Amino acid sequence: MSKNAFSLDGKVIVITGAAGGIGMEVCRQLGGDGAKLIMADIDEVGLAAGKAELAARGVSALTFKANSSVEADVIALFKFVAKEFGMADILINNAAAGTHTPPQDTTLEIWDKVIGTSLTGYFLNAREFSKLVIAAKKPGAIVNISSIAGSSAIGRGNFAYSVAKGGVNQMTRELAIEWAKSKIRVNAIQPCSVNTPGWRKWIEIEGEIAAELDFPGHAPMPPELHYLQREPAIQTLISLRMDKASPLTHQKYTLKLSNSSGIKESDAIKIDAALKS
Repeated sequence: MSKNAFSLDGKVIVITGAAGGIGMEVCRQLGGDGAKLIMADIDEVGLAAGKAELAARGVSALTFKANSSVEADVIALFKFVAKEFGMADILINNAAAGTHTPPQDTTLEIWDKVIGTSLTGYFLNAREFSKLVIAAKKPGAIVNISSIAGSSAIGRGNFAYSVAKGGVNQMTRELAIEWAKSKIRVNAIQPCSVNTPGWRKWIEIEGEIAAELDFPGHAPMPPELHYLQREPAIQTLISLRMDKASPLTHQKYTLKLSNSSGIKESDAIKIDAALKS
């Protein structure tokens, strides 16, 4: 598909969790396609570094410090968006919190932190985004970054995170139905492990802890850890946010790996086929 098909000139995109990892890669890719970016995160240092990197690439972006799990922060974020641009065209729900704690050791504090950011935060951002889009009477698109953990039990202390991502998947379905009449498309991407700084920290620093969390009856961690580079996930996202993807909503797109650590299945291929039809 030609690069022109991916043009985002004039589109206003809000990205949560934008200070690093998948969020920052989204900013690199979408900013390069002409979008107006609003980067939201709790990490002010990371936001500043990301904004500077984008500026060096010729991409202009605004930053806003916001905790997705705090309702007042999310409301303030979208008031800022409304002040600067009137509305937003696209929301990338990406900010998340995880844990590697067995269920029997999961405190309410841990549970609330993970669910608050990884599920409630998605709802709050989607709700405030929808208010702007519906008021403007224009179409919009939401892409929720979910995980294969939302569809499969993966164990190893991912209990609260997996429950949150399962909630994201069902929320995606419900919002797609609720907001179809308002022309707001809602889709989700379910990557496997993605090579981000946070993931590398888990593997490199907490690898021994991860090994200890293998339970009888659960698949052990493979001797060779396979992961998804950021780009395939981002290319799927790029397809979903396009105006040409308007027939696509209420969908989950799963990115998996084969045992040879190559991409076995990427629904991005199916998306591109749908866009060309």
